[in-house]
Amino acid sequence: MTEVYVFLADGFEEIEGLTVVDLLRRAGIEVQTVSIMESTLIHGSHGIEVKADLLFEEMSADAVQMLVLPGGMPGTTHLGAHEGLTTLLREQAAAGRQIAAICAAPTVLGQLGLLKGKTAVCYPGLEEKLTGASVTTNPVEICQNVTTSRGMGTAIPFGLSLVAQLRGEEIADKLAKSIVFA
Repeated sequence: MTEVYVFLADGFEEIEGLTVVDLLRRAGIEVQTVSIMESTLIHGSHGIEVKADLLFEEMSADAVQMLVLPGGMPGTTHLGAHEGLTTLLREQAAAGRQIAAICAAPTVLGQLGLLKGKTAVCYPGLEEKLTGASVTTNPVEICQNVTTSRGMGTAIPFGLSLVAQLRGEEIADKLAKSIVFA
């Protein structure tokens, strides 16, 4: 069973999406990349093509533990405009299951009202789109079932925080040491 879905759209920030996938898989977490486009071939914001594991229409999100949104432009815009994904994010939040977003992508959560009463972060300059959130400048914020992070430079701490939430601090610390992060 897939534990985590990472959603990809044309214009996604490659480091934010792929670092998360890499770290989760190193920790033994079942993660799949999901294209919200018409093809599994996704074009990153810096010209790197990535083949997603499956199309949005092919996934089964009935009991997935975590949904992850990488940032990047226009990837974030595509994520926020995808009706199926926004419905899924609302359902995930209503069920109390985990949602994570980095860089510009926390604005999608803000626009859906999923950050009301939560502490959150995003890419500098987009804070006003985190509707209802208490905004900080920490690299990563975990508030209840929502994890947010600031950008490409915080992709490793973001990914490690997701590992810690899914597998525990000890596993995340071991992983950080194995990649010479800590």
